Amino acid sequence: MEPHRLVDRARRLVVPGRRRVLGIAGPPGAGKSTLAAHLVDRLGGLAVLVPMDGFHLAGAQLERLGRTDRKGAPDTFDAAGYAALLARLRTPQPPGAVVYAPAFDRAIEEPVAGSIAVPGPADVPLVVTEGNYLLLDEGPWAGVRDLLDEAWYLELDEDERVRRLVDRHERFGKPRAAAERFVHRSDEANARLVAAGRHRADLVVALAP
Repeated sequence: MEPHRLVDRARRLVVPGRRRVLGIAGPPGAGKSTLAAHLVDRLGGLAVLVPMDGFHLAGAQLERLGRTDRKGAPDTFDAAGYAALLARLRTPQPPGAVVYAPAFDRAIEEPVAGSIAVPGPADVPLVVTEGNYLLLDEGPWAGVRDLLDEAWYLELDEDERVRRLVDRHERFGKPRAAAERFVHRSDEANARLVAAGRHRADLVVALAP
């Protein structure tokens, strides 16, 4: 689907004064964050981006749990906290109320609380959220799909997606060989989990490389 058609489809979700949530899922490196940011930019003040990645567990917690080498796996996020935030965003708020959401800072590889201000639906009716596990049907992730008014699943040529992932890890500090090992050991295992939820999407978007 052409980008302008995706913008038009997202725009049809906008109902003034009523909060709706669009979720964009897909495997690591598929282009979720790029598409989500594009939609929010094109929709102007009608939408705000609230990424799932803000619910990464902090590095200290991953070390405590022995999950540092699996960072990005489903159990390295606060899934229940993410679902609770989506539920809160869908709940009517008093006039002028602002809900604050966390973001993930790739420069320090840590979540940062209170980074994203989400005004009430009277001001910003659409929340766009993106992440790997929005369609995962297990554990605390299973409740996320029901909190989305519409869910999209992104697909990208596998070779191109893996190349982008390796480049991303290298750009943020990993040596090339370490980046390749991490992608093939961790990111691709996560990608297989993500793909299992593809059938739960309302729309599958095949992106050109």
